[in-house]
Amino acid sequence: MPETKSSVRLDQKTPAAAAPQAGHPELPAELRQRVVIDRVGPEVDAGRFPVKRVVGDVVVVEADIICDGHEELDCRLHVRQGISGEWQSLPMACQGNDLWRGSFPATSLGWWHFDISARIDTFGTWLRDLGRRQEAGERTQIDLQVGAELVLAAAQGAPAEIAEEMEQLALQLQSPAWAAVASSDRLRELMASFADRREETHLEQPRSVWVDRERARWSAWYEVFPRSWALEPGRHGTFADLADRLDYVHGMGFNVLYLTPIHPIGRSFRKGRNNATTAAADDVGSPWAIGAEEGGHTAIHPQLGTLDDFHSLRRRAEKLGMELALDLAVQCAPDHPWVQEHPEWFRHRPDGSIQYAENPPKKYQDIVPFDFQCDAWRELWQALGGVVRFWVAQGVRIFRVDNPHTKPFAFWEWLISDIHRTDPDVLFLAEAFTRPKTMYRLAKLGFTQSYTYFTWRTEKEETAAYLVEVSTPPVADFFRPNFWPNTPDILHATLQTGSRGMFQVRLTLAALSVGNWGIYGPAMELLESQPFKPGSEEYADSEKYEIKQRALDLPESLAPFIARLNAIRAREPACRSATPPLIQTIDNPHLLAWCRYEPAEKSRVLVVVNLDPDTPWRGQLRLDRKALELDQAGSIEATDLLTQATHLWPLEGIDLDCTPAEPVRLYRLIPR
Repeated sequence: MPETKSSVRLDQKTPAAAAPQAGHPELPAELRQRVVIDRVGPEVDAGRFPVKRVVGDVVVVEADIICDGHEELDCRLHVRQGISGEWQSLPMACQGNDLWRGSFPATSLGWWHFDISARIDTFGTWLRDLGRRQEAGERTQIDLQVGAELVLAAAQGAPAEIAEEMEQLALQLQSPAWAAVASSDRLRELMASFADRREETHLEQPRSVWVDRERARWSAWYEVFPRSWALEPGRHGTFADLADRLDYVHGMGFNVLYLTPIHPIGRSFRKGRNNATTAAADDVGSPWAIGAEEGGHTAIHPQLGTLDDFHSLRRRAEKLGMELALDLAVQCAPDHPWVQEHPEWFRHRPDGSIQYAENPPKKYQDIVPFDFQCDAWRELWQALGGVVRFWVAQGVRIFRVDNPHTKPFAFWEWLISDIHRTDPDVLFLAEAFTRPKTMYRLAKLGFTQSYTYFTWRTEKEETAAYLVEVSTPPVADFFRPNFWPNTPDILHATLQTGSRGMFQVRLTLAALSVGNWGIYGPAMELLESQPFKPGSEEYADSEKYEIKQRALDLPESLAPFIARLNAIRAREPACRSATPPLIQTIDNPHLLAWCRYEPAEKSRVLVVVNLDPDTPWRGQLRLDRKALELDQAGSIEATDLLTQATHLWPLEGIDLDCTPAEPVRLYRLIPR
């Protein structure tokens, strides 16, 4: 937990009413605060950004709280829901070594806030010392009088009827019945309620928590180009075609159906097949070149269908337990209506033409970016916010955002918070293949999930380190990784040269290491591996530029394997939880092993993958008995989650092999 300042501030200005006399500068009253609050957790950047949780989580708050001397402390956690909710005060307990802990359940979506207060507990200190004196035979009547005076002082701030009760208790503290009174819960309750809190320490500012719905943490995405889902070769697919074939996607266990852009596609500078700069008459163009005479970001490509057809697709998906995710690409084709209606939103070159998008040496002549530095930026922001609100009104609750790192940070913070102001259930996935700190900043600004570097982590040590990095605090308090083994833009070298086994390994790594994962299908399950050219990560005959028709029932398809992975994710509590993967020791550089463990459910899942799946490798596994709470076990019952075979393992010397035929091993572990 990072160090956190308490509320004492030496630079506070003295109020005019208490102006110091010449030669005797007035010291601020806050300097009398003797309690210091340090190392608050969870927090992100000392409270600048919210911590992320989901509904049902128990938010555990910790802080180091100290004071000079040996007095007892009264430390409390204050919680409120929303911006204007009432504060609820909860006790914190010392865990030892001055670490204090409290917790509260996040029972609803949206903003939550917490503060910590700490004060010298004068009455608690008196009561502790009285007990010590009693044990040593040194208690005197004066000691009881001191306690009575403390009670009478606290009664000054109580309502009349409570003050009268406290005065009676003060008298009883000096009577033969003092012991029962001093130790009573009622007196402790009253003294805590009406204690003098003028010198109490608080955090400099309350910390915030943003609470999402469960799908923010646990989701399985399937990406499709709707135009490629017609049954007849050569025909442009429709929403109705895709709706009729959703049983295929549902059968693999996915719960998010991500549609690439569904809007009209520009004709000017349209790209041809394989990103050719000149398009043929029948080329369909890239869906990310958004906008034509038929409309822009709130219009639907006429060959896909109508808005009613879109709603039919959405309802069909929801009936199968899936949500639609739409692509939010903040850019235009040169034909987009906004280019003519709002030329001030775009950057113009000296010859008057609009600058197209490029990332040298890559050029995107069919796309023009917005100029977020233009004088009319406010109108631009509002228009883009209106696009999101339009689709939210159509029932869309998930957006995959294209290249958010190329737009201003402040824009995303404003847009996401503005949407969440009225629709806190909306989720945003950042397609931010960029520098790690930029990815993390976008997550802090409000993005629910993020693409990651997972695709390029292929060796054992780097993969293990990355799994830990993105799934454990402090990163996990604001960043939710979404692992994709492939995308329409990324066909990694491991898939280009790897066998069926490599596809299985990459699928298993993505699906069973973190809570969110996705694939670009059907390319992934159909083992598509041909690059555009050597050294390229682009697919040959990329679907980004042409319609593809595929036979989905090929015998070599990995769809059944994917279905099993998603079934394991859904069935095993450890794979649904927020707990990070626990890397296990296995003495082979080609084998990577990790466990998912959910203590509350006593659920343990072991995963072992062969990173060189064309070669059989064997290794001896050593389980982390402490982390997995296996210290009391005599042996392990291991159920193979792919074959359902059961084995009885010793705790030491577990030999496992991963062969080309079985490059992945999955087990449920139960201690015996």
